[in-house]
Amino acid sequence: MKNKYRILKIAVTVIILGLLLSFSLKRFSGQKITDNKISVKMNEKTPVYFIDEKDIREIVKKENPSGKVGDLNIPVLEKKINSLPAVDSANVYLNLNGKLYLDIKQRVPVFRLNKDGRDFYVDEKGTEFPISKTYSHPCMLVTGNVKPDEYQKLAELVEKIDKDDFSKKFFIGISKDKDDYNLLTSDGNYKVEIGDLDNIEFKVKGLKTFVEKYLVFQDPQKYSMVSVKYQNQIVTTLNPYFKENDSILEAGNKELAKAPVLAAVKKPDALLRTAKTKTSPAKSKEKIKQKTTTKPKETKKTEKKPAAKKPKAKVKIE
Repeated sequence: MKNKYRILKIAVTVIILGLLLSFSLKRFSGQKITDNKISVKMNEKTPVYFIDEKDIREIVKKENPSGKVGDLNIPVLEKKINSLPAVDSANVYLNLNGKLYLDIKQRVPVFRLNKDGRDFYVDEKGTEFPISKTYSHPCMLVTGNVKPDEYQKLAELVEKIDKDDFSKKFFIGISKDKDDYNLLTSDGNYKVEIGDLDNIEFKVKGLKTFVEKYLVFQDPQKYSMVSVKYQNQIVTTLNPYFKENDSILEAGNKELAKAPVLAAVKKPDALLRTAKTKTSPAKSKEKIKQKTTTKPKETKKTEKKPAAKKPKAKVKIE
C-alpha cells in the first residue's frame, strides 16, 4: 500500500508540474518581442559600419511579423543574418525573460581590390565581399589581376604595412603588373617594385633603410622606380622627365651609343683591307708600268716650256 501511495504522489506532482510548465510555456510564447527586448551587439575589434543595429532589427521584424516569442524561429533568423555578405558570424538566443540577443561580428576589410573592372573588399581570411553604398572603409587599395590564392599573403603584407608607422605613411597603394607587385608611395611619383610576396618583411626593411639613409636627401621626383625585387640589391630607375637627370641620361646614352658606332666603323676598314689583299700582282704591275710611261711625257713637256719662252731682241737706237 505504501508503494501505491508513493507512485500516486509522484504521478500527481508530475501532472501538476506539466500543467504549470505548459501554462508557463503558453504565457512565454505569447510574449511579444518589443524593441526594448532586442539587444544587438557588434563584436568586431575594428569599428565598421556596413550594417547597423537598425538593419538587424528590420530583419528580425521581417522574420517574425507577429512579434511573438512562439512564432520566432531562431535557427532560421540566425541563418538569415549569417547570409549577409558583410557578416562574418552571428549568434542568436533568447533568455527566460523573453529578451532576444544578437551577437554579430562583421567582416573587417584588409584591402580593397579593383579587378576586372569591379571593386570589392577582402578580409583577413581572404574572403571577398561587396562594397557598400552607404559606407566606405578606409583601407589599402590594390589593383591588378590578383589571384584568390594570393589574397591571404597580400592581406599579411597589408597588415605588416599598417603596423609599421613608416610604412603606413609611405605606402598608399599596391599594384600588380603581370607577376610583379609594386608599392605606390605618397612621396614622389616613383613606385617600389617588390616582385613576389615572399620575404616581404626583409624587402620592406631594406627599403626603409635605403629611404632613411639616402632617398630622404634626394628630390622625390628624381626616380621613377626603386626595385627591391632582387636579393640583397636595390636598383633605381631615373625619371626621364626630371630636368636634373638630363645630363646623366645623355652621358649614359653616349656610352651606350659608342659600342655600335665603333663596330660600324671597323667593318668597312676590314673590308678595305681584305680588298687590298685580294688585288692580283698582275694588276699592280700594270699600275707601275702606267706610272713609268707617264713620267717621261711629263719631262718632255717641261723641257719644251722654257724653249717656248724666247728672250726679246735688243734694238739699238742710234
